[in-house]
Amino acid sequence: MSILTRFMLRIPGQLYLWLAISIFGAANSVTRKLAQLGTQHFINGRNPISLCNVLFVGNLCALLVLAIVYQRQLRPTAWQRISRQEWLGAIAVAILAGAIAPSLIFQALALTTVNNVVLVGRLETSLALILSIWLLQERVNLWEICGAFVSFMGVIVTIFLTSSGQGIHIMTDFFHVGMGEILIVTAALVLASATIISKLRLSRVPLGIYNILRTALGTVIFFFAALLLYSKHHFMDAFSPFLWQWMLVYGSIVVVVGQSFWTTGLRATSVSEASLVGSFTPIAGILSAYLILDEVPTLAQYIGGSIILIGVFLSQIGIWRKASIQFATSQIGTTSKLQEVESRMGFKGI
Repeated sequence: MSILTRFMLRIPGQLYLWLAISIFGAANSVTRKLAQLGTQHFINGRNPISLCNVLFVGNLCALLVLAIVYQRQLRPTAWQRISRQEWLGAIAVAILAGAIAPSLIFQALALTTVNNVVLVGRLETSLALILSIWLLQERVNLWEICGAFVSFMGVIVTIFLTSSGQGIHIMTDFFHVGMGEILIVTAALVLASATIISKLRLSRVPLGIYNILRTALGTVIFFFAALLLYSKHHFMDAFSPFLWQWMLVYGSIVVVVGQSFWTTGLRATSVSEASLVGSFTPIAGILSAYLILDEVPTLAQYIGGSIILIGVFLSQIGIWRKASIQFATSQIGTTSKLQEVESRMGFKGI
């Protein structure tokens, strides 16, 4: 065993999770910064760092790191065990979580503030919990229900008290909602639906294959959908040197390092520990928006964000008080446990 390996084994699993959350929290801000940079370096009137290019190249980077991390699970026999229903579920999740939701979120980043994207995106966790109770008859305690309700109210406050970061509306315009907020709400519903399908159809699929299927199918579906909706020339700048020099940095830090830290941390921590760390994703996102974009939260975001954090705290109490101690202390090594953690922390960023 090398010195580096021994050193990494001594690092607590929670530290890896905290580092991953810090990186994921910065993802939306970095994406916005890259898009702004692209507008200053047009290629024949086109922005090389466009929505489609970033998603496509970013997914290629993600596939590379996932293949390296989960290479031991990629045996032919493992793929042969995937049933037809699981393949259909994987395709549905890829369409929803791998293509539609990221596209909606990226478009929202162009229309509203990163802080709004972070805070309104927390609606996903409440929707996922509601759908789990309704469709899967999942058992939850009163604390989790209260936490989801309070977080939901925080999102509502954020949506209706702000419009694309322009400030507080007067009461006569209270029900005005910006297009960016509508896109985020739609993305939250799409991601929550993908979570339910994953729990229903993909809980028995090995963790590595689940992640690779979701990313690979999402990339392919997004690529052909973009060609059909736009034109065959839509990705003509996808391999431009300017795009790749920045995407290699983005992919290396946000995708490769972030995903590696996240996976390593999940393997060494319990569900409750990972859920607790993941609950700080909104704070990481808001701090990153301030540090990277100089984006100061509005009064509406302060109010809504505070309510959301109270809801997150109540949900954490519910997790700690889970009747099954085995669930709360078990290590994360299955797809179902990964889904449980990620459904509670919400979207990790593009």
